[in-house]
Amino acid sequence: MMKEQWIQYITHLQNHICQQLEEVDGKEKFIEDKWERKEGGGGITRVIANGDVFEKGGVNTSVVYGEVTDTMRKQLSIDGEKWFACGLSLVLHPINPYVPTVHANWRYFELYDTNDVKTDSWFGGGCDLTPYYIFEEDAKHFHQTIKNAIDPFGDGLYQKYKQQCDEYFVNRHRNNEARGIGGVFYDHLRPKDDAEAQNLFEFQQANSTAFMEAYLPIIQKRKNISFSERETEWQDIRRGRYVEFNLIHDRGTLFGLKTDGRTESILMSLPPRVRWEYNYQPAEGSKEAELLEYLKPRNWID
Repeated sequence: MMKEQWIQYITHLQNHICQQLEEVDGKEKFIEDKWERKEGGGGITRVIANGDVFEKGGVNTSVVYGEVTDTMRKQLSIDGEKWFACGLSLVLHPINPYVPTVHANWRYFELYDTNDVKTDSWFGGGCDLTPYYIFEEDAKHFHQTIKNAIDPFGDGLYQKYKQQCDEYFVNRHRNNEARGIGGVFYDHLRPKDDAEAQNLFEFQQANSTAFMEAYLPIIQKRKNISFSERETEWQDIRRGRYVEFNLIHDRGTLFGLKTDGRTESILMSLPPRVRWEYNYQPAEGSKEAELLEYLKPRNWID
């Protein structure tokens, strides 16, 4: 069954990603927190902090299930009696402002009727990059690597899911300023049969594998760049925008908080340090001001 296959995969994926991140950090290890949900299921939260590369990061898996509530029907526009959800979500906040923050998740959802017969299922996920300073070659590498993974599954899919990412990760209350430079975002990929479900499973595998190939080289190139208090202050200000998006607009965060989800795991995505300054404007012509010109949809691949 796809459900069991997916659970096994994300368990392996969590172990693999955490191992790679510990190697690149070189100092700290992930601490593990296993938790249970009284309504059904549970998860494994892994957090790394105060390392040589990562100031804070989390790689979480969850396998949860329960009754479909009125809140779920309203928030998710779903119709069923019982549900199952399983996924991996990660957010990494590096110390060095020249290394971007990154987010990714891959998930699978099933719905059942009163007789526990599956009536619907879908995949979702994606990844996106949030730099504090722009290196065009890094942005192109990130997008190209993701595109290379998606292309075998259909013409035009990368562009479609890139556009969905550009439209989703936006602080509309900040004059439609993007959270970062995007990536891909997709949801409700519904398989029509077992063969299509397997194809979507392989699509998720390809994307999650490509994520590490897209992000790790950027860390290696930028983690040793010298920086000062100026760059750290700018990083804190931009992290404020990250927090605003997650608490005001992010559907997953809002849904989790409104449905008695595990708060510590939901808010793991927030940075450990942040700053808001009234009407802050970077100096004209500065590297900080340059970033703002890139926080809008852009074609990163020639």
